[in-house]
Amino acid sequence: MPLHRLNSLVIGVPNVGETAAYYSDFGLAQDDTGWFTTRDAGQQLKIEHAPTRRLLELSMGVDDPDDLDRIASRLAKLDIPSWREGAALVTHEPVAGFRAVIRVADRLTQAEQPPTPYNGPGRRERGPGRAPGILREHPVRPRKLGHVVIGSTDHTVTRRFFTDGLGFKTSDAIKDHGTFMRCSTDHHNVLVLAAPVNFLHHTSWQVEDIDEVGRGAFSMLEEHPERHVWGLGRHHAGSNFFWYLKDPAGNFSEYYSDMDTILDDQLWTPETLEGAKGLFSWGPPPPASFLHPEDLAALMTGSHQAS
Repeated sequence: MPLHRLNSLVIGVPNVGETAAYYSDFGLAQDDTGWFTTRDAGQQLKIEHAPTRRLLELSMGVDDPDDLDRIASRLAKLDIPSWREGAALVTHEPVAGFRAVIRVADRLTQAEQPPTPYNGPGRRERGPGRAPGILREHPVRPRKLGHVVIGSTDHTVTRRFFTDGLGFKTSDAIKDHGTFMRCSTDHHNVLVLAAPVNFLHHTSWQVEDIDEVGRGAFSMLEEHPERHVWGLGRHHAGSNFFWYLKDPAGNFSEYYSDMDTILDDQLWTPETLEGAKGLFSWGPPPPASFLHPEDLAALMTGSHQAS
């Protein structure tokens, strides 16, 4: 696979200031250039003005300049034009129209996080004392951007853009509704959902463990209960713990931990998921607004207003 990581994304919103303040609360740090950074991967999110909320750009990393030529050749076979902007290969996804930027980037290496000691039956890993998860006082700061979920009015074309064009691999599928794809060893870096309008469903940000998922969400909701969407739970696809929140523009953002990794393609069997497995393994039932966000109708008619 020429690709090896997600670099960054740019989202467009009508209310830049409010949305930027939200992601600061979420734990992303804004640098002097306006980019929001994660602890391990640096500049990963930029927020720009747009009439309606949408994904403007998604950037991915490759190892070598020759990889850019290989991806350009794959895109040409799909009749999708691409061009060079400096050292990057640039193209446009043919349905939603967002920019896809592929550039040479260092592989993301994360310092090994010691496992959180959790006690269990016959197992007292923690020793004496209270659990570290209840003693932590530092604000939660995401380690990296994990994945992006987009709705597409032509799921097949968008899926083919990622797989046949860019070189993503399929990890699992939701029958007749979506495809989980990866450009790294994470179970998925992109999920494309069939939708009546092209839109950004959510971005997902890795934290250390389930305690950080809970601590991060609790902090976000303490003075803003309206931010809650869905959580705490655990997905079947990817197996990760999750908690979803909503930014002031209407985009969902997810704290996650403990996602499956696919280290050997030969040892992973993609599943086609149906029913609840397509959404979750355990947790509260998802609200209707999770699959059909409340502003979808307004996005379809172009009358979206951030709330």
